[in-house]
Amino acid sequence: MREAVISFMKKHQLLKKGKTVLVGVSGGPDSMALLHLLSSIRTEYNLRVVVVSVDHQLRGDESKADLTYVKEMCDKWEIDFYGTSVDVLSYKHSRKIGTEVAARELRYQIFSEQMQKEQADYLMLGHHGDDQVETMLMGLTRSSNPRAIAGIPFKRPFATGFIVRPLLGVSKNEIEKYCKQHNIIPRRDPTNETTDFTRNYFRNKVIPLIKTQNNNIHTTVQHLSENIQADETFLVNEALKLFDKVVTIDKDERVATFKIDAFQTYPLALQRRFYHLILNYLYDELPKDLSYVHEEQFFVLLTSKKANVHINFPHQLKVEKAYQQLSFYFDESQTLKVNETLLIPGEIILPDGAKVVANFTDNPGVTDENTYVCRKEDIALPLHIRMRQDGDRMCWKGLNGSKKIKDIFIDAKVPMKERDKWPIVTDNNGEILWLIGLKKGQPKKQANNTSYIKISYEKGSV
Repeated sequence: MREAVISFMKKHQLLKKGKTVLVGVSGGPDSMALLHLLSSIRTEYNLRVVVVSVDHQLRGDESKADLTYVKEMCDKWEIDFYGTSVDVLSYKHSRKIGTEVAARELRYQIFSEQMQKEQADYLMLGHHGDDQVETMLMGLTRSSNPRAIAGIPFKRPFATGFIVRPLLGVSKNEIEKYCKQHNIIPRRDPTNETTDFTRNYFRNKVIPLIKTQNNNIHTTVQHLSENIQADETFLVNEALKLFDKVVTIDKDERVATFKIDAFQTYPLALQRRFYHLILNYLYDELPKDLSYVHEEQFFVLLTSKKANVHINFPHQLKVEKAYQQLSFYFDESQTLKVNETLLIPGEIILPDGAKVVANFTDNPGVTDENTYVCRKEDIALPLHIRMRQDGDRMCWKGLNGSKKIKDIFIDAKVPMKERDKWPIVTDNNGEILWLIGLKKGQPKKQANNTSYIKISYEKGSV
């Protein structure tokens, strides 16, 4: 095993001479074999080795004994040791996450802190070839995203250096043999033998069946993992270039938009990764109920012949097609509803920060798209500002009859997400006077020699 691991490290450039290496050690066979091997080459490589061991407090005195065992072995092998305990159960309940996830997050927090404290170049972990098989199979059962089945990376940036996993090229059985050969008596976690956790089920039920067909499956899968990761890295980098070219981002509002026709000129492989880049950008953490079904809906939406259509993603994320533009945004429209009386003189601040001001005047002056003027006697006071309602219609000079507000929005190519929060001015009889900034109505009554009402709209932001 020793030669295989050293060869794997050289092939992937996982270790340079004269560096500081942290080793995550639980006391189990994997991490103990890794520590022993690293200890055997530390003089040749001029390494400073520091062990970090974390007690998750999930097995009472047993897990405390694991910590003690690791410290004793470090003293025996003359290796620096740092040990600590974390409260996984409290963290799990406060974050509302699973036990495995909680333990991992806390463990990696400790690793990061110690990496920075020691200014370490590497954090070495004992994941091996069988772990790789488990991880990739679990990914296959949960997701259709290539990154989910790419497996565990042998090297990735972390804290002040890199996480490296030198044992990915060897099997669990080889590690057990190494421990026996070097008289290492590791600690055993009995929970690893149960099937209460998903990974344990794959470890104890699925992997043994696969090994009856291919006992060298860990080698096959590791080659597959490296190929997938290399391909994925290239494609994601190309997708990032596409992202920079076609996407417009509003960081404050967490909105991403792009032109569909320009996007569709790129290969489907880049489009898929582009889609995932947007989701990773918008979501603080990808929802568990986000699946390949949403990806399929996204691509159906792109080719939809409907001018305005949207789909709902988890956590109030909407993906909306408005003619040739596609937008990702979080739907907070419920906070933008308004139905208020507009006093004269007076003003109303809309939820988006815009302002509507009304005054009486004898000289309305020049009007523009943000100003509406009518005679006082032509309308029924008081005025009101509201959002659109089903069946809304309005009329204006030169129009024979009336027209639906919905059709006015369509003609003006107003995106659907804007329509439900578009302000409308009505009189007290409900007659629509002004679809602000878009269409000015014609009051039914026409009086002469009367004062005017002037309404102004000023854009703003909250």
